[in-house]
Amino acid sequence: MFRYCLFDLDGTLTDSKEGITKSVQYALKKFGIEEPDLDKLEPFVGPPLKDSFREFYGFPEEELDKAVVYYRERYAPIGVLENQIYPGMAQMLAKLCEKGIHLAVASSKPTEFVCQILAHFEIEQYFEVIVGSGLDGSRTTKEEVVEEALSQLGLLSLPRKERKEICAMIGDRKFDIQGAKAYGLTGVGVTFGYAGEGELEAEGADYLIDSVEELGTFLTQE
Repeated sequence: MFRYCLFDLDGTLTDSKEGITKSVQYALKKFGIEEPDLDKLEPFVGPPLKDSFREFYGFPEEELDKAVVYYRERYAPIGVLENQIYPGMAQMLAKLCEKGIHLAVASSKPTEFVCQILAHFEIEQYFEVIVGSGLDGSRTTKEEVVEEALSQLGLLSLPRKERKEICAMIGDRKFDIQGAKAYGLTGVGVTFGYAGEGELEAEGADYLIDSVEELGTFLTQE
């Protein structure tokens, strides 16, 4: 049984596709780009926004900050709560806490939005540590987020081998597995999120989990 679990947010704790993709759609329209198919914007769920605007739409560096500003014009008042918690997730988190497992959130989403979402779904109380990125553009990579979460949990000084035995990073995208590998954590990929086909396997996830129920059983080793 793991003693510590770090959770990604988007696509892992909650299904946030609607709010994210509609806000990306809004930002793209500001640049004269029409994208009516929200499914094509699914790759924006998870990674830092600037990386996605750069990779998927070829935005130059000088336009990235503006793209994020436009995105947040819609996301902050509307999109943040166009979101659903995965069925059974709250109950699973409560069970993990009852088992004495220490829980944290490690998300590339700004901390302010992370806390708002956790409070909205009434699961904030299960997490001892909540780490996101900064609204000012700081701490955006998953590696930086994981490092800060581990620091707050007091685990950075442990040998990598010991961290891997007692601490898991749970997420739905390759970035979560990269964060886990960077700090010697067990990388648990959930397939009910937004990874592309073969993405988690290619990144070297230690385990793949297909449902919330299976995840709870796995993390408690029942």
